[in-house]
Amino acid sequence: MSEFLGEDYLLENESARLLYDYIKDLPIIDPHNHIDLREILDNRGWRDIWEVEGATDHYVWELMRRCGVEEKFITGSASNREKWEKLADIFPKLAGNPVYEWVHLDLLRRFGIKKLICSETAEDIWNETKKKLEDENMKQKSLLRNMKIEMMCTTDDPISELDLHKRAKSEVEATRILPTWRPDRLMNVEKNDWREYVVHFTEKMNEDPFSFEAFLSAISRSHDNFGEYGCVASDHGVENPTSRWVRKERISKIYEKAIEGRPLGKDEVEDFKAYMLMFFGILDSEKDWIMQIHIGAVRDYRLSLFKNLGPDSGGDISTNMIDLAEGLRCFLNEFDGKLRIILYILDPTHLPTITTIARAFPNVNIGAAWWFNDSPFGMNLHLEYISSVDLLSRFTGMVTDSRKLMSFGSRTEMFRRVVANLLGKMVERGQIPVDVAKDLAFTVSYKNLQDLFLT
Repeated sequence: MSEFLGEDYLLENESARLLYDYIKDLPIIDPHNHIDLREILDNRGWRDIWEVEGATDHYVWELMRRCGVEEKFITGSASNREKWEKLADIFPKLAGNPVYEWVHLDLLRRFGIKKLICSETAEDIWNETKKKLEDENMKQKSLLRNMKIEMMCTTDDPISELDLHKRAKSEVEATRILPTWRPDRLMNVEKNDWREYVVHFTEKMNEDPFSFEAFLSAISRSHDNFGEYGCVASDHGVENPTSRWVRKERISKIYEKAIEGRPLGKDEVEDFKAYMLMFFGILDSEKDWIMQIHIGAVRDYRLSLFKNLGPDSGGDISTNMIDLAEGLRCFLNEFDGKLRIILYILDPTHLPTITTIARAFPNVNIGAAWWFNDSPFGMNLHLEYISSVDLLSRFTGMVTDSRKLMSFGSRTEMFRRVVANLLGKMVERGQIPVDVAKDLAFTVSYKNLQDLFLT
């Protein structure tokens, strides 16, 4: 029987242990997360364990709600200590979910605490972590260095103030921090806040919001601005991708209707989004950026959460009701060999489609097992299928997708242990020699990300 989070955690044989030893201390390259850069630059640390583990994490919020915890003790008016105690009360119920392992790994690796989180240990863990958080080594910049984070990409709105990235270049020595251009709000013409946002965006870019040409000009200038700050990738959240060529004159008329507040038909919305996806692809290809497309998230599905707390509050779901093959056909063929593309899927039933797409288009890479699939089970399924149908050696690598810095280490450790175990089993079954497995482990844990984002 293996010890909980012990040396053999997720490692089932000697080959897996050997491979994990080979990759465990590699630097971390994280091309997609939701960290607040200002928090890193301020370098004030955290006051308590709830700030570290619960204050920004919708994974934690969802599971607390699932266990019947009142919203007051999740995002509401209760004190941080009360929120931590409520989380500790229900924490044993989270066993089997990756959150249970991530948070315990944080305690073990960063705080040196082996206690299991429960109602009986809540006070001790609160006090011990509060004291340790006073140490300079537990502040943001030190953690970047201690976790060996070589590079990370923040996720940024097209009108984000990028001066923070200029500061990061001079103030953060251990880690290269780059912005990522995320223009979803410009594309999502069906959203209630689209018009208000577009007016704000175009006026901030000193363009006329009522001119479609000025709108496109503002987008191009924003894209250029990100390039000047070192951006190498864009990121796009697309529930159901639609790609086709649409005449610019039609899109100009659709834009005119939308900016005047007149309702659009379904075909008009789809045509607009198809045009914008192609436009974004052109901009990225001209700069040789990487285009990351996250597919299949149905946002704000639980309306009461969205109404009371806004977006990113834990009310999103996945869906498999998407025709990926047809939806991406025009886009992929237009940018065949012209644009480096990474596809992320939220529903694992789409694995066969994106894996065979990647096999057909050498410029397409498969992204990490995303969000609900970011678990030992989900990652193993993801990697095993890619290995058997496409090439594991072409797999992009791990992203944390995290809103909390402390979890970069634990999430990456889980991934690397899954990789080592998958390859270790192949070695033990006689499928691949151990030296080839070592090269593969290094490639998918570090080298592919380095080649894509740092060269």
